[in-house]
Amino acid sequence: MHTDAQIDTLARTLGPLLLARGWRVTAAESCTGGGIAQAITEVAGSSGWFDMAFVTYSNQAKQQLIGVPAHTLSAHGAVSEATACAMAQGALQTAAADIAVAVSGIAGPSGGSPDKPVGTVCFAWAQAGTVHSETQMFTGDRHSVRQQTIAHALHGLIQLLGQAQS
Repeated sequence: MHTDAQIDTLARTLGPLLLARGWRVTAAESCTGGGIAQAITEVAGSSGWFDMAFVTYSNQAKQQLIGVPAHTLSAHGAVSEATACAMAQGALQTAAADIAVAVSGIAGPSGGSPDKPVGTVCFAWAQAGTVHSETQMFTGDRHSVRQQTIAHALHGLIQLLGQAQS
């Protein structure tokens, strides 16, 4: 399980990478309920690389706030890589940011299905013209799944920024 200290370390690593490039980050969050944005804004000076994020818990919010197409939600469901990609791209465009992360998952303790059990989380990371997605299966209680999701989202941003440097 990821601790608050580990998440704080990831957020403190992310900030200078963004600042060095003059980039802004945004997040589109469902199952984390704003936890990624909270981790980022715990870092002093984060206003230099963070302006806004989106908590889009419902399908309606995903459509209304960040433009996730209704057909994507109906065809793939809210917890899908297709939806996470649309969330990341929509947040990137709406926030006029340089890099975005999106998460949609089932933190539990209920809401899972045989196809998408509790702990299933879909991620997407986007920057201009590119989007990468993946699905992770986390274990533990609701808090643990959310903490693992926040840490993985931040780690993915750090990795993407490392690749952008090369």
